[in-house]
Amino acid sequence: MSKTPLPLHAQDISAFARALSGQLARADGAPSHLELLNMLARSSGFRNFQHLRAQRELMARLAEPAPPPAVVDANRLRRLSRLFDAAGRLVRWPSRRGLEAACLWVVWSRVPARRVFTEAQLKDVLNAWHLFGDHALLRRGLCDLGLMTRTPDGREYRRVEARPTPEALALMDLLRDRAA
Repeated sequence: MSKTPLPLHAQDISAFARALSGQLARADGAPSHLELLNMLARSSGFRNFQHLRAQRELMARLAEPAPPPAVVDANRLRRLSRLFDAAGRLVRWPSRRGLEAACLWVVWSRVPARRVFTEAQLKDVLNAWHLFGDHALLRRGLCDLGLMTRTPDGREYRRVEARPTPEALALMDLLRDRAA
């Protein structure tokens, strides 16, 4: 297994040497590899070697460039918005399979978080946010997409917390602006 190099930086080499010398003097015999790593990390101002590693990994992640923002197709967004009424309720199920996921994300956003629902309670929530009369289609779609979980017997449903796709976020924003 290859090792990830971890740079060690000391602001003041004299203070670093003094701290390391003190730790080596208190050690019983020659320190083990891990004890020496911890001594070096503490001399540099960290609690231990794990703290040093965590800080370096965090700094590396922060230095990574952010992914470019996703481009949302305006025509597709307009097509999706026509599936909803002025109050943001789903008027009809999309005829194209590719549009279903974005619609399910919008319905998912209307389901209260951190609650356990019975099938009847979830039916009431879903019926409040669609007008075409097929709550079972929405419930199955939400579960199939991984946005909701259910017990094997189907008695309890829970919303799964997830980050919506950029397209779904744009659609939610458009519907919210239209309702306001």
